[in-house]
Amino acid sequence: MGVLLIGIAGGSASGKTTLARILKESFKDDVTILRLDYYYHDLDHFDVPEDEINFDHPNSFEIDLLIKHLNKLRNGEEIDRPVYSFKTNRRLDRTKVVKPSKILIVEGILSLYYLKLCEHYDLKIYVDTDCDIRLLRRITRDINERGRSLESVKKQYLSTVKPMHEQFVEPSKSRADIIIPHGGLNEIANDLLIEKIKGHLKVN
Repeated sequence: MGVLLIGIAGGSASGKTTLARILKESFKDDVTILRLDYYYHDLDHFDVPEDEINFDHPNSFEIDLLIKHLNKLRNGEEIDRPVYSFKTNRRLDRTKVVKPSKILIVEGILSLYYLKLCEHYDLKIYVDTDCDIRLLRRITRDINERGRSLESVKKQYLSTVKPMHEQFVEPSKSRADIIIPHGGLNEIANDLLIEKIKGHLKVN
C-alpha cells in the first residue's frame, strides 16, 4: 500500500485541526490522524515543578515514539498510541489502538520543526493565521475545553506560547511545501489540497 504521510504545522489555534478534520471528512477511513499532542511526555518526565514546565518547547514531545509508530503504520501494522490528559498533564494508563490507512496525518504546532520527523513526510503543510485570531481562539479553547482560567491562559501565552512560536514554530514554515493562509477556512486551498491527495490515491 502506497501510504501518503502529511505533516500539518502552524501556530497554536491556527486551524491545523480544522484542516485535518476536513481531510478526514473528505477521505473517511483512508485517513488516520496522529496529533502531536498525543505524544507529550508524562508529567513525571520533567525534573522541574509543574508550573515551570514549558509545554511549548520541542523537548516536551516524545518524537522518537511518534516516528516508531509512523513506521509501523506505514508497514501496515496497528499501534497503541498514548492518551494524554491536558487537565492533569499526564498520560492515562490506557492507550488507543490505531489502524493503518492510506493517508497518515501528523498535526501539531511543531510538526515541521523536527528534521528527523520531516524526513518521513511526503507533503509538508503550514497553516498561517494572524496571531490575534490565534490568541482569541486559544483563550476560548483552553477555558471551555481544558478547564483553565483566563489568567492562566494569559500567563502561559506570554511566558511560553508566544516566545516558543517565534523561536521554533514560525521558522519551521520555511520547510513547508504548501503554506495555507486562514487555516481550515481557506476553501480554495483546501480544494486544491484535496485534489492533490486524490491524485495520489489514483496512482497508488
